[in-house]
Amino acid sequence: MRRPSQMMRLLLTSFFGVVVGFLMGITFPTLTLTKMNLPSTLFPSIDLAYIEDKYSDLSRQRLFGSWSSTKGLELKKDIPDPPYNYNDSKIWVPTNPRGAERLPPDIVTPESDLYLRRLWGDPNEDLAIKQRYLVTFTVGYDQRKNIDAALKKFSDSFTIMLFHYDGRASEWEEFEWSKRAIHVSIQKQTKWWYAKRFLHPDIVAPYEYIFIWDEDLGVEHFDSEKYLAVVKKHGLEISQPGLEPYEGLTWEMTKKRDDTEVHKHADERNGWCSDPNLPPCAAFVEIMAPVFSRKAWRCVWHMIQNDLVHGWGLDFAVRKCVQNAHETIGVVDAQWIIHQGVPSLGNQGQPERGKQPWEGVRERCRREWTMFQDRLDDAEKAYFEASAHNNASSRLHR
Repeated sequence: MRRPSQMMRLLLTSFFGVVVGFLMGITFPTLTLTKMNLPSTLFPSIDLAYIEDKYSDLSRQRLFGSWSSTKGLELKKDIPDPPYNYNDSKIWVPTNPRGAERLPPDIVTPESDLYLRRLWGDPNEDLAIKQRYLVTFTVGYDQRKNIDAALKKFSDSFTIMLFHYDGRASEWEEFEWSKRAIHVSIQKQTKWWYAKRFLHPDIVAPYEYIFIWDEDLGVEHFDSEKYLAVVKKHGLEISQPGLEPYEGLTWEMTKKRDDTEVHKHADERNGWCSDPNLPPCAAFVEIMAPVFSRKAWRCVWHMIQNDLVHGWGLDFAVRKCVQNAHETIGVVDAQWIIHQGVPSLGNQGQPERGKQPWEGVRERCRREWTMFQDRLDDAEKAYFEASAHNNASSRLHR
């Protein structure tokens, strides 16, 4: 038998042990077993995932606080807390862009841009200037000197984008402007192939005007800012600089005139124009150096066919994308260019059946022109037939 004093000492010791253990328990950081670096053999029969799920009602703030305590770290005040008391009710906004109906409208960003941004700092301070215009050239390295001269005619208000059809994009670093240019390199592709895939209207939406130019243009008499001042003055939605007359010039409409700032009509050869307000006598520019307004490009982009890469026939069809095309499509004579006629892209073709590379390319151009015109005619015919049928049905059911 123990004496009463020994029993009392044992009870007091046990009581204080329980109290100390309780106090330590409520002050020690809450830990989840899955966050502890314990051997897996220590709890062979315990499902840790089950424990996490069972006690998931614990606030994530406490969990993160516990984790940081065990690591000896403190959460920085500038890092947002991970727990958000989001509303799990379903969102469905049919006016959002297709595929984004489940998102709240204020988070939807349907358009983008080609502005280059930093990897550091405040995103709001990335851009010292937001370019208002976009110029693109489809280029081969052999024409680098000509492109260098051309780009010196474009102000800092332009984003520069080069499409490299010869795969030599990295070699352009010798030019200072190349560091702020956007380079896209896929071999043996045309500018209309690039435009369809990389100049979607929602990507180039910030730009008021889009220049889609060939690489073999002389620009000694051209200034981009003066050109756009004339375009805006005359309300041109689709335009091009006048072409200095040269042997092989096809269209009178695109030939530079000396007696006017802008012209919108031309007298072509007999039989070429069924209507003086239709191409090629009006509402017409060539595809070598077109300039589109933001609004016009949104329509033209949808007209470009994925498989018809040369763009032949587009020059006769872009008028469908603007109202009063014979007044809103024109040639700027005050700022003109020279077509040098370098067959660089043509040489990217494949020699077949004894024909030179450029001959195969030219044959495909002509074939695409016919295919495009047939598709456009068929599409318009189908539309008008369907409209007539719908109108007839509507009258029958009145």
